[in-house]
Amino acid sequence: MLTLDKEQATTFDYPSLNISIQETFAAIDRFEWQASDELRLMRDKGYYEDAGHKSFEAYCESELTKHGGYRRVRDLLSAKKVVDTLPEELREKITKPSQTRSLLRLVKTPDKLSEAVAIAAKEKPFPTAADFAKAVQKVVPKNTSPTRTSSTKQEKVKTQLCNSVTVSSLSHPRYGDSGVIEADAPNNYQQIVTFSDGERLLVNNSDLTDLNAAIVSESSERTYPKEYTEAIAAIEERHKQELERLSQELRIGLQAEVSATAEAQVQEQIQSLQNLYKQQREQNVQLQQRLDEMESLRQLETENQQLKQRIQDLENAVEQHPLQQWGNTMTQQATKALNKQVKLALEKTIDLRSLAQEPPKENAQECLRLMGMALKNLASAMNNTQALEAAALILGSEPTPTAIAYRAEQLEMLPQAVSDIRAVLAKAGCTWQEFCTVAQEYEVIKSDYWAELTSEETELIKSLEIAS
Repeated sequence: MLTLDKEQATTFDYPSLNISIQETFAAIDRFEWQASDELRLMRDKGYYEDAGHKSFEAYCESELTKHGGYRRVRDLLSAKKVVDTLPEELREKITKPSQTRSLLRLVKTPDKLSEAVAIAAKEKPFPTAADFAKAVQKVVPKNTSPTRTSSTKQEKVKTQLCNSVTVSSLSHPRYGDSGVIEADAPNNYQQIVTFSDGERLLVNNSDLTDLNAAIVSESSERTYPKEYTEAIAAIEERHKQELERLSQELRIGLQAEVSATAEAQVQEQIQSLQNLYKQQREQNVQLQQRLDEMESLRQLETENQQLKQRIQDLENAVEQHPLQQWGNTMTQQATKALNKQVKLALEKTIDLRSLAQEPPKENAQECLRLMGMALKNLASAMNNTQALEAAALILGSEPTPTAIAYRAEQLEMLPQAVSDIRAVLAKAGCTWQEFCTVAQEYEVIKSDYWAELTSEETELIKSLEIAS
């Protein structure tokens, strides 16, 4: 048998919990039989007199009131009497005292009692109280009473008594027994019935069969004796107080449950808003970085457009005056100086090939990307093939404007890729799945960001992959 509380209830599995439930029910039934043995010992040996009780019934009403009093004790003793009357092989079919109520009327006829139990056990291995009641009905048909004797005294009483009734409810312990109404009814719903063995019981009208029109119709004008009226009023008052107490406890419980639910919902909403704010803040930082990069590119584009426009103006000037002689010496010298500067710039641009072989150590990829873009723009402006080849060599792509532009866009993502990957690796308890989620976004530049990572970082990535 398990000790169960609210915190541990969720840790059980079906087999252990099922076994515990069956053991608990078995213990309840076993303790009821044990209680009947102890009660019979108390009654037969008269131990209750040691405590000053005048009778066994007085002891039950005084000491066992919260457990059902004398009425429950009488039911337990009657159940024990039924079991003791049965043969040894049929006793195990009755597992609890409540199953013997319908069998009690057959105690004085052991053969019929055994027959009823055998009929019920034939249909089910362990019959219920309803099964035993049906079996009794088969053995002893309704309106017959096996407990009646044919003595002259009893026959005389039977012919003299009036208002005869019979218990017709299968669930009643005196089912099938007949009795008489010798006193006024205490209320509109019950009768005081005296049975042939002298026992007087308060029986519901719904459990009785009217044989001789004994039960009068209910009337709202019926009066009750004083002691019944006071008892009914006390019971109603206790019932009302109990209902009020239960209603108050229910309201308090519902309010507490609603408050706890509302508090949990508010906490969940606050947590969601905090997570959303954190995500938006990170996105804002990333957007600001992208805006800064786009502003730098825009400035470079503006400068390139200005240079391109300047070159176009010079070309137009040459086409409009092809035969014009520069009479001014200063103009000729300026032209020579301009040609010299363009040539020098072109030669320096071509010499950028050496940077691809040995790039700068600090922010090397970004420097190479910017130089490659500058060479690409210069090659486009001056239609210089050597500058285009140099840009392709630096950026590591095909010597075409489209390939160079695509490669430049890839390298533009490199700083952000390295930053995101290092942020993931810096987290405590980083997993391979978390790294793959970030690295998948930058799969096209895997070789580039891999070259930017330190040896410790690459070793950490390899260890995460092995661990997964």
